[in-house]
Amino acid sequence: MSADRDLPADIFQIVTGSSEPIYRQMVEQLRRQILGGQIRAGDAMPSVREVASQLGVNPMTVSKAYSLLESDGWLTRRRGMGMVVAEPAEEFDQAENRLELIRPSLERVVLESQQLKLAPSAVIKMLKELMSS
Repeated sequence: MSADRDLPADIFQIVTGSSEPIYRQMVEQLRRQILGGQIRAGDAMPSVREVASQLGVNPMTVSKAYSLLESDGWLTRRRGMGMVVAEPAEEFDQAENRLELIRPSLERVVLESQQLKLAPSAVIKMLKELMSS
């Protein structure tokens, strides 16, 4: 399989003040982009060096994210090409997987809402408004 396209080094957007480690942000972002269809099987990943330079992070951080994505079956190594997005290994319910990817964000919203003693109905109303905008 040849690479469908070379992905740019700026496919990742890092939140530096987040409690979530940078490598984990990268893993989750790539998973969301694959499941959302923005990134397809066969697309060539930018090099570790390119991504580290673009984000201003240690290359070991990028390497750790790529290694996790490879071990989970999201990326595969191709001789002479580096890492490419893997073909889906098995059939799965994409809607269910996409929904699971936002669970950590929703769990943080629930925790913050509870800490602020907000009524669940008010939070749900706000979420519905934000989703329809």
